Amino acid sequence: MKTKEKVDILKLADEIINGRQLNREDDLSFFLDCDLEELCCGANKIREKLVGPFVDLCSIVNAKSGNCSQDCKFCAQSSYYETGCKKYGFLDKEEILKACEFNVKNKVHRFCIVTAGKSLEGEDFEKAVETIRALKEKYNIKFCASMGFLTKEQLQRLKDAGLTTYHHNIETSRRNFPNITTKHTYDMKLKTIKYVKEVGLRACSGGIFGLGETFEDRLDMAISLSELEVDSIPINILTPVRGTPFENNEILKEDEVLRTIAMFRYINKNAEIRLAGGRSYLKNFGEFAFKCGASALIVGNMLTKNVDVSIKNDIEMLTKIKRKV
Repeated sequence: MKTKEKVDILKLADEIINGRQLNREDDLSFFLDCDLEELCCGANKIREKLVGPFVDLCSIVNAKSGNCSQDCKFCAQSSYYETGCKKYGFLDKEEILKACEFNVKNKVHRFCIVTAGKSLEGEDFEKAVETIRALKEKYNIKFCASMGFLTKEQLQRLKDAGLTTYHHNIETSRRNFPNITTKHTYDMKLKTIKYVKEVGLRACSGGIFGLGETFEDRLDMAISLSELEVDSIPINILTPVRGTPFENNEILKEDEVLRTIAMFRYINKNAEIRLAGGRSYLKNFGEFAFKCGASALIVGNMLTKNVDVSIKNDIEMLTKIKRKV
């Protein structure tokens, strides 16, 4: 039996820095069991050379909460589950502007309006366009949105109003996707992201880890995002929500999270790898992730779950490890 040749992780990092792109034709199984310290070292080197020391900070406002018609098994906002989630319609423009002003004063780089539901339509969509236009006129900050399955025309209108980035997670691999929802498809996700790129917006798309996926599923997801040329990849660790089908899922161990982040950096060499939900499970709210390839961060409260960490503490943590914000 032929012995499998060991991959030199640090040499591979240099090859990626010099132009190599990992793809579906490559045997990427080495990511599963290669030395974690070497893997993180290589991922950090790729980040240093191709992305730089700057950490992009993004904050979120939950502008429309609960009553979602979709049955995503991880989500507190699905109407299929009793989770105690707050339920309200699209927030008043002034309330969203106030939230943005707070984040501008705290030196956050981008502000994202997030709404629950399969898509945003009618009067609510018009409110979103008007709100983004008002934000653009008042604040010198980058604006993002996450509003479900929008049409190409809707995305163009948001861009014309001042939007720079649209967020739409693929959540997991194609194989695992039917295990998390039955109300929409993986291909619908891909189509929306392609629309985002076609109208000239930056695409933000990642997923949640701890949904019952295998490590091979995570590899497939990383490759899919690379093929879509996604600009920003949020890395979320599942926070099991009481009342959802995934309420008893195990929390991922930190080493597993760090391996995943590093692997995503090797495959998505130029993207922002953005530490997002669930980072309270990590030591010092994810400090080590920024030594394994991460280059961006969601700050403040995370939608329906309160995280006991302030923007100030995040900036102090990043400054301590000599990252720029």
